[in-house]
Amino acid sequence: MLNKLDTPVLLRGNDRVAYRDPAVLYHKGIFYMFYSFVETEDNGSIFWYTAMSTSQDLQKWSQPRKITPRDQNLNYSSPGNIICFNGEWVLCLQTYPIPGLKRSDELRYGNKDARIFIMRSKDLENWSDPELLYVKGVEVSREEMGRMIDPFLVEDIHEPGRWWCFYKQRGASYSWSYDLRNWSYKGRVDAGENVCVLAEEKEYTMIHSPKNGMGIKRSADLVNWRDWGKIITLGQDNWPWAQTRLTAGFILDMRKHPEIGRYLMFFHGAGPGKQKTPDNFYANCSIGIAWSEDLLKWVWPEKGKNRL
Repeated sequence: MLNKLDTPVLLRGNDRVAYRDPAVLYHKGIFYMFYSFVETEDNGSIFWYTAMSTSQDLQKWSQPRKITPRDQNLNYSSPGNIICFNGEWVLCLQTYPIPGLKRSDELRYGNKDARIFIMRSKDLENWSDPELLYVKGVEVSREEMGRMIDPFLVEDIHEPGRWWCFYKQRGASYSWSYDLRNWSYKGRVDAGENVCVLAEEKEYTMIHSPKNGMGIKRSADLVNWRDWGKIITLGQDNWPWAQTRLTAGFILDMRKHPEIGRYLMFFHGAGPGKQKTPDNFYANCSIGIAWSEDLLKWVWPEKGKNRL
């Protein structure tokens, strides 16, 4: 399957569309990709959505299907991951409010009202309305929670049934819950954006995004983290489409699937240009792929080259 790919770009952005923040699930032979879909409308207004596409071979992807509403005061986006909980699929995501945003504006980011949510589904196609995650505890109001983005859910390797939510606030903060409704805040760790956490045997592996590229940390207890390996930038030096920034790495462990047999990394690249602008932040962002056997050495598809 991977040998048939001749480009690392899976979903390519353009002057009016950005594909950002991929989160991928493999289920019954189908790859379900959820991502931020940023769209510039004819009048220059910009809206963020969470959208999804599916593929059986990683080459041909279905057209984007928006699963969240059109509302600049919400801008649901940055899906973190998809878990199975109590017989349902649960997708975590954020809001990224930028009211009144136009393409002609200076670069603006999501405001202080950004919060994190989950959506539920029985079939990975039809999704419930988003539910706010009170990750600071139910006694802390929405207004008091503070700005938070980029959620990710992971089950405790030492206590099955206990779930952790990581999110971007003061580095990477994290809280725990048994029911995804009642949460207790635990602490924080110095880390970048778009945290992705793998629970493997006796240790956790965190992939996060500093200013550029992806870094890796490891921990046995979620409290004491150590940096591991080098910052991952893949082929960015030769990719104009990722020249501005390469970020938001999501790892899908496909080692037990013989047709893949590796970790897959999905990420997004922004470009061209060395500096962030409205033209390479709200548009011209593309989702790419790379793979690895050990999370240290990465390869990616290139036309005319067999990288396996």
